[in-house]
Amino acid sequence: MASLLTDPLYETSGVGPSPNKNFYYFAVRKSDVIWRWWKISPRTSHQDFLDDPWLNSEVRMVFGQKIWQYAKALCQGHYDYLERLSDSLLLQIINYLELEDVGQLGRTSRRFRQLCGSEGFWETAVRQRCNTVSAEVSSLALEVGWRHIFFTNKLQLQNDLNVFYFVFKI
Repeated sequence: MASLLTDPLYETSGVGPSPNKNFYYFAVRKSDVIWRWWKISPRTSHQDFLDDPWLNSEVRMVFGQKIWQYAKALCQGHYDYLERLSDSLLLQIINYLELEDVGQLGRTSRRFRQLCGSEGFWETAVRQRCNTVSAEVSSLALEVGWRHIFFTNKLQLQNDLNVFYFVFKI
């Protein structure tokens, strides 16, 4: 009969009585009891956040120095518009950069590292900088990657194509 019992045996949640707006969660499970609560504080303006040393220290303690600095910069009006653009639009912009600049941009954040190293970027880079891209080169790129194709000299690429077709014809 005990095997038919579901876990949790009982759970409920709700908001505390006025003026308390805290959120509460209570659960009774087979082996323990869970009591959680979240303090709900009224919204504060950006200026109030900047002027409140207690709230600043709480954010810094819970989320760390970098997140606190980022939140503080946002409250001061320093927005990071570039990070908010779509990947497809960023790839179009990145394709206008010199390769050295692409390397530097790839070191600025995880998102830019992924975009600057993506197959989509390197395929576009190869197609923009080469007069024509043969079907054989495209097939090889699917195997070894467009970045490899870009940095391979023509003689080595021809050798790779010969090896690629030799392996697939056998």
